[in-house]
Amino acid sequence: MALMKIAGYGFVLLLVGLAACTGIGPATSLFKSSSPHEQYSQSLKDAKLDQTALGTDWLQAGERALGDSLTITVPYRESGYFSASKPLATGYKLKGERGDRFLIKVETVGTQAAQVFIDVFSLDEQGKTSLVTASKADTNVLNWEPRRNQSYLIRVQPELLRSGQYTISITREPALSFPVQGKDSRQISSYFGVPRDGGRRKHEGIDIFAPKGTPALASANGIVSGVGLNRLGGNVAFVNDAERRIRIYYAHLDSWHVKDGQRVAVGDTIGFVGNTGNARTTAPHLHYGIYTYDEGATNPLPFIRLGRGPAKQPMLATSRLGDSVRVIDARTAVRTGPSSEARSLQTLPKGTVLTIAGGTDFWLRVVTPTGATGYVANKAMESIRRPLRQVALATQKPLLDNADPTAAPVSLLAAGSQLAVLGVFGAFELVRQANGTTGWVSAQ
Repeated sequence: MALMKIAGYGFVLLLVGLAACTGIGPATSLFKSSSPHEQYSQSLKDAKLDQTALGTDWLQAGERALGDSLTITVPYRESGYFSASKPLATGYKLKGERGDRFLIKVETVGTQAAQVFIDVFSLDEQGKTSLVTASKADTNVLNWEPRRNQSYLIRVQPELLRSGQYTISITREPALSFPVQGKDSRQISSYFGVPRDGGRRKHEGIDIFAPKGTPALASANGIVSGVGLNRLGGNVAFVNDAERRIRIYYAHLDSWHVKDGQRVAVGDTIGFVGNTGNARTTAPHLHYGIYTYDEGATNPLPFIRLGRGPAKQPMLATSRLGDSVRVIDARTAVRTGPSSEARSLQTLPKGTVLTIAGGTDFWLRVVTPTGATGYVANKAMESIRRPLRQVALATQKPLLDNADPTAAPVSLLAAGSQLAVLGVFGAFELVRQANGTTGWVSAQ
């Protein structure tokens, strides 16, 4: 609230105007940026708001999220809180494969509607990021299909001067429809890359077993080509999916139901499962392959395997968002992801104070007084409401607003002041005065 008062009414109106023009109207012709987030950032700079404390904090938070990203496995969901007085951005790192389709959804609850920027970046082995896609300016939802097998980073950041709770959910489904009627990926028997002909070649697809005559279906919208015969595949056909730059190969068909040049939609019948070509001695099945325009044969499994369904992580009570907690055990690890298998970022001693920024009922996403983020096990934390001990100051000391020797003093505490110690961080103690005021004092 204090920051909003300092900002002033005119500053608020200017930011509201900037938010309103992001991504539509005249702003799009002025800012040749590749995402609404970049357009919004540029509008702050053009209005000289990047020279204000709040504007600088917002821009820095967005950059910091690209380096301090946290690792998750999909499907995943967690809750969190963003404050008007303290700009927030969170980065989530995950593995993506060509053939995946991710749905990223951010739901917000607050007194005012909040624009949330969702940006997806590719992440190379050196940690360099490159923007891949972004949500539109008028929605907090993003559907996205990776084009390469690699690590990706999802950054979520709300606009300035908005407070509220949010829930982010990330789910994965196959990019394509399953190509055999009445079946799913549990009927796949032979996989991509297994040896064939005594090791002289590798299997360039997957085999889906089904009774002879079962319809083989178009798994994408496209145009049919290559309907004909060959030695290995027998009766074959291709569906060209120009949107994804792939050719989908159907082989061992008993017969065709399409012709060259025909346009098909998802679910149309391409032909019927059989065992023609070099599959004459095996049970009827569809050989299903995918060839990219640029790299040739690729593993079809991610394109059609069963999705993992909705995220089921138990949600953290919203009343705990923003609360301060402290470490119970002698040593507790802060990890890169919500799992005991995730890499440890640092180990904190008993009594260390952290702030809950989000998470689930099992794993809390926390922020240290220095701004570092990570996940800790919920069971390893406790509330700071009950003091660790009572102390009386031996000498006069400043009460600081953060655990930092350069932090701003809130007040000056006289020698003999009675304080309740709520927790520690490094060489500082979080204390509470008899009047309820809290702050940090040097423990030395």
